[in-house]
Amino acid sequence: MNSLFLLGYFYSSCILLLLVHQASSWGPLDPTKSFISLPFNRSYYHIQKPYDVPENQRYSFKNGVHRLWVFATDKPHTITSQTKPRTEIAIQGYNYSSGVWQFEGHAYVPYGTSGVCIMQVFGADPPHATTAMIRVYNGSLMYYQESVLVPSIYNRWFRLNVIHDVDAKKVRVYIDGFLKLEAQGRGGTSHAFKCGVYAQNNDSYYMESRWKNIKILKKGD
Repeated sequence: MNSLFLLGYFYSSCILLLLVHQASSWGPLDPTKSFISLPFNRSYYHIQKPYDVPENQRYSFKNGVHRLWVFATDKPHTITSQTKPRTEIAIQGYNYSSGVWQFEGHAYVPYGTSGVCIMQVFGADPPHATTAMIRVYNGSLMYYQESVLVPSIYNRWFRLNVIHDVDAKKVRVYIDGFLKLEAQGRGGTSHAFKCGVYAQNNDSYYMESRWKNIKILKKGD
């Protein structure tokens, strides 16, 4: 009887340990492990905004939070551009053509913002202009219009990590430490990260996103 009891106890303990291990392996990850965080300040980015309005009418930076907004009726970012309105943090100085690079940032999208790209990996082979776009449609966070990453994203902070492996032609998207998507790259000879608001199809009249703790990282050798 004692032997059976001990055997049962041992078996139950093993099952419990296995479940704990599985639960921990299913938890959030740190996508930045083995990456090197690069310096990031105002000298490493500029604001792309409607060409006919001052920067402070579409962008603010207070208490560590970047706030970017744009209207559907706004002009593009240059006089000659045929693109839709945008207010974006455009990373400069970290353009890349090879290796494994990562964007990390905490984002917030207020209710009502829709039909907008809030983060992009710029650069691709024609006819594409981008390798990745994170968009918002009616409260859903999406990869382009192909995949729903999070069905309800309004009015809360979330952590976004986008990893671009140029040589392997892969893009991985993490939300709050959970892998949500792995997609094929789109080629291209030069890439850069952007975040903010960039109007897409079926855009709302007013679009806004907020960002903090932005980091640019590169895979260590």
